[in-house]
Order: sequence, then C-alpha cells, then structure tokens
Amino acid sequence: MKDGIHPEYATLEATCSCGNVVKTRSTKPGTMYLDVCSACHPFYTGKQKVLDTGGRIDKFQKRFGGFGGKK
Repeated sequence: MKDGIHPEYATLEATCSCGNVVKTRSTKPGTMYLDVCSACHPFYTGKQKVLDTGGRIDKFQKRFGGFGGKK
C-alpha cells in the first residue's frame, strides 16, 4: 500500500439518547450523539407495532388470504 493516501482511523464514541455508548473507529474521530440506536429502536427491540391504515392488511388478506397453501 502507498503511504500517505489512506485516511487515519481514530476512535469515535457514539452516544445515544437512551444512554447507550458505542465505541468504534472512524475517519471522523471524536464524539457523536444519536437519537436512536440498535438498543432502543423499535425494529431491533421487537416492540414495533404494525399500523393498519385504511384496512390495508384486511384488504390484502381478503385478496390473497389463501396464498401459500392454506385454503
């Protein structure tokens, strides 16, 4: 590898609003503040709710309810 053309990796500390601290390496060292992280985001924690706006799920079930071998 050539010298002097690659960026330096330094320690980055990402702090979430829930209090979780993630230490990693990045080309932008220092501190980063996050709104959500994998410890508090509903998708990763399993607390995500399915919102049925306008009956879309029921409409889909009526149209394709028997799809997949269950008739």
